[in-house]
Amino acid sequence: MAVPKSKQSKQRTNTRYANFKAAAPALVECPHCHELKQPHKVCKKCGYYDGQEVVKVEEDK
Repeated sequence: MAVPKSKQSKQRTNTRYANFKAAAPALVECPHCHELKQPHKVCKKCGYYDGQEVVKVEEDK
């Protein structure tokens, strides 16, 4: 069975996992107010989700 001659450093070990890029979040149009929002989340602007008002949003005056 192969055994390493010496311990690998933390930097050398961590460089294997550093070669990725984070993907941009997916955005869809809100059917109520037509703003961009993340899918399966309540719209921050109007407070609607799945055609129902879930969160009451106060407008700035």
